[in-house]
Amino acid sequence: MILTPIRRAAVLGAGVMGAQIAAHLANVGIPTLLLDIVPTALTSEEEKKGLTLQDKVVRNRLAEAGKQRVLKSRPPALFHPSFADAIRCGNIEDDLQQCAKVDWVIEAVVERLDVKREILAKVGAIVGENTIVSSNTSGISVAAMAEALPEALQSRFLVTHFFNPPRYMRLLEVVPGPKTDPELVSWFREFGTRRLGKGVVIGKDTPNFVGNRIGNYGFLATLAAMQHHHLSIEEVDALTGRVMGHPNSATFRTLDMVGLDTMLHVAENTGEADLGGFLPILQKMIDQGQLGDKSGAGFYKKERGQRLVLDLESFTYRSPKTVDFPSLRAAQQAKSLSERLRALTSGEDEGSRFAWEVLRDTLCYAAERVPEIADDIEAIDNAMKWGFNWEAGPFEMWDALGVEATAQRIRQEGGRVPPIVEALLAKGYDRFYTQEGAFHLDAEQPQHSSYRPQWRLPERIDIASLRKEGTKLFENDGASLYDIGDDVALLDLHGPKNTIDDAVIEALERVVESLPARFVGVVIGASGKNFCTGANLGMMMQANAQGKSPWELLETFIRRFQYALYHLKMWDRPVVAAPYQRTLGGGCEISFAADAIQADAETYLGLVETGVGLIPGGGGNKELYLRHIESIPEGTHVDLEPYLIHTFQTIAMATVSSSAEDARSRAFLRPTDQVSIQSDLQLAQAKQRVLALGEQYRPRQPKPVPVLGVSGYGTLLAMLEGMYVAGQISDHDRLIATKLARVLTGGDVPKNTLVPESYLLDLEREAFLSLCGEPKTQQRIAALLTTGKPVRN
Repeated sequence: MILTPIRRAAVLGAGVMGAQIAAHLANVGIPTLLLDIVPTALTSEEEKKGLTLQDKVVRNRLAEAGKQRVLKSRPPALFHPSFADAIRCGNIEDDLQQCAKVDWVIEAVVERLDVKREILAKVGAIVGENTIVSSNTSGISVAAMAEALPEALQSRFLVTHFFNPPRYMRLLEVVPGPKTDPELVSWFREFGTRRLGKGVVIGKDTPNFVGNRIGNYGFLATLAAMQHHHLSIEEVDALTGRVMGHPNSATFRTLDMVGLDTMLHVAENTGEADLGGFLPILQKMIDQGQLGDKSGAGFYKKERGQRLVLDLESFTYRSPKTVDFPSLRAAQQAKSLSERLRALTSGEDEGSRFAWEVLRDTLCYAAERVPEIADDIEAIDNAMKWGFNWEAGPFEMWDALGVEATAQRIRQEGGRVPPIVEALLAKGYDRFYTQEGAFHLDAEQPQHSSYRPQWRLPERIDIASLRKEGTKLFENDGASLYDIGDDVALLDLHGPKNTIDDAVIEALERVVESLPARFVGVVIGASGKNFCTGANLGMMMQANAQGKSPWELLETFIRRFQYALYHLKMWDRPVVAAPYQRTLGGGCEISFAADAIQADAETYLGLVETGVGLIPGGGGNKELYLRHIESIPEGTHVDLEPYLIHTFQTIAMATVSSSAEDARSRAFLRPTDQVSIQSDLQLAQAKQRVLALGEQYRPRQPKPVPVLGVSGYGTLLAMLEGMYVAGQISDHDRLIATKLARVLTGGDVPKNTLVPESYLLDLEREAFLSLCGEPKTQQRIAALLTTGKPVRN
């Protein structure tokens, strides 16, 4: 088989999934043709314009509507609106012939075998001899679809099942048919991982493939146990959320998000659906239009700002009741997943018995499905982590609970221990995962089962592995410094909730002051869900609660943070920041101090301090201003006021980018900064940036900053006054923005004065600390720490 790079693609079907798949292909730079059927009737708008069914705008209407939905979708399907230019719309009757010119055709039409076979037959008569054809089905048989294709094309046909929404959900299930070339499967795993940025799972041609097969059974097991133990909806959700290693949406919030009709369809597709006494409830809700979020009501609904829950006895909505089980309280206090699961399932209360039943049945079901739905256990675990946002997959949960203890408990209850578990224990092993890899079941000869290395990108830098086996140069409570080879170091931020405290500042100082001379430079990365969400606000509140002046307790902290970043910026070796997810406030300022940024595609950068009554305090004000004006050629006389206003508005409005590419358009990233589509490669790519910069590195030199002084300050105050009079900002908002304006304009100096960066840092520190002492700022910080939501006061 000849496998060529995928440079152009076509998506057939512009519904919710098809249009968003096209959007993600556009995100990664693959121009895509989006096709849908030709409408059979005119809309009233088209009739008013005098259009006919033969007009191209009418014939392409459905595909164009899909593209427009993508542009308007929230959260955004595109990294940046301009990426929509890579999507070209057409219709299947007029434009299907163009599929002969693309490298990959993705069928994403309605989930009906007859419709899919019809469109695939047409595609098979058109495409070139090297074109890859795939279906985005969530569970229809690959073999049954492949029968519609010419014999020669069946080797290049497979399922590529994106999870919804394709931009954000990491899971991509790749399922070969009976004649799919194995070389294509291996190639597509690499392509899906590196180019599409996905976590690829290789499944088998079984109902619902991997993720939905296990996820659906987990829902069914939960509903059965709920009835068995007579629990309410809110009790089930309290027990099946984070404490069980599942998302906070737990069971019924997730069902509302998915849609009850969709869930029932998926359940029926497996042929294993046994909803028991819950089927009448589900059917009644569907019949009454209570489908979940898409209909405005499901198991939950919002009414007057309050979330109500469905009472299954009266079938009316009521306020949720407080859920309290001793086992739940114990699990909520536990620190690790293993401790949580053991606390949750070892109690004597009804909640604990329910949780054990759900976990036991789900883990046993997953174990019984090997090798039926996938050959390796990590495929199942990854499918549940990447497609359902589980904290750990079923086999990782077996390890967390203890395989031998769990098997023994199942035997004592008269249950059947799955063959793969028996094979593991018979070999004298006690875990599914070890440093040797993942346990692999030899179904024909279980006694020959053994561990196999897990599939990984060879250049991946894994922080968890560094902790176990890496060369550690330094560590404190906020960060660790590792040698990651080739004379490059990695500073891993890992403080509480990845906030900035004294330990993080100490680590930044240590890098500049004492990194051994042999090192070329440093990558700044992080562990945890987010890169860095800013300063430790709890520390600030504690200072205020003690009745001490912010000047006494915070001035040193802020000064140290400012100058740790300034010295990092001026250091004689290159620094590359590798931010991802929420990179806010001080996290954004750490990134600004680096020579370059290697951002994850899903990086949400922003200086958000005004939301808690402050302004940036780590040099972020001047750094964003400098990013706006650094594109001006030296010696050119340009009016700086538009750059000042843009900077001011970005910070005052606490603007956060919706992606790394959106961050670039807002000057959070420079044109030379780079973006990693595959998260697993971000640190490796950041390391390569350090090495490239280090070859001919020239340290940055101090340069005076041109500010607009009293003239610019007056302009910004006039803007603020207009907003205040219009009722758009509060008194405290105006105070915050006034202090921000003074910092950005350089205070009481003439227009176009050149000032040193240290001068702007002094102004920034003074403004920051003065706002810390404001009661309304303290109220905002307290509200955020208590409720997780900012307040306007």
